[in-house]
Amino acid sequence: MTEIELWSRLKKIERARTALLKNGFDAVVVQTKDEAAELVMSYIQPGMKLGFGGSMTIKSLGIPGKAKEAGAVILDHNRPGITPEERLMVLRAQLTCDLFLCSSNAVTLKGELFNIDGNGNRVAAMTFGPKRNIVVAGANKIVADEAEAWKRLQSTAAPMNNKRLQKDNPCVKSGYCMDCDSPGRICRVYQIMRRKPLLSDFTVILVAEDLGF
Repeated sequence: MTEIELWSRLKKIERARTALLKNGFDAVVVQTKDEAAELVMSYIQPGMKLGFGGSMTIKSLGIPGKAKEAGAVILDHNRPGITPEERLMVLRAQLTCDLFLCSSNAVTLKGELFNIDGNGNRVAAMTFGPKRNIVVAGANKIVADEAEAWKRLQSTAAPMNNKRLQKDNPCVKSGYCMDCDSPGRICRVYQIMRRKPLLSDFTVILVAEDLGF
């Protein structure tokens, strides 16, 4: 990325940050994923119960491993060998954890967060429950408005996550959302956060790098 490209990207990100602040969210801008990881880790303390929203962004920061080394209790519903019953228990435990970490599928320049879930565990935790929520979003997820947000979810986030999870849904073949009736459909819960939830401690970290889907 050239100096001018970085300047342009940071200006756009700063617009999103200003709008997020206006909407009640705490919002921070960093240039690199290493800076983002360092900032996230500053919130993590030994013994803290830490939940994850299945985010590729958070994984790319190496947070799960770093948090475990720091002595946090990791509530991982995707750990190897977990049974369906145990997985459900972990998902429910994440709703009352000390810190819930995830990303968002799109962040608008109006300071709104847009998300699509299959089970709804991520959007449920983002709305109410955990003592603190931190959303980390790369520059690739920042869009102009609601129309562009839904377009991004349908053309990028949904099909790429279906491919990642090896789902046999029509979007894996077409490369874009088909609004399918497949039993394995993972686009089931649609969320718009126009303002920070009243009782939530909520921080959005915007990164001037492309992260996740």
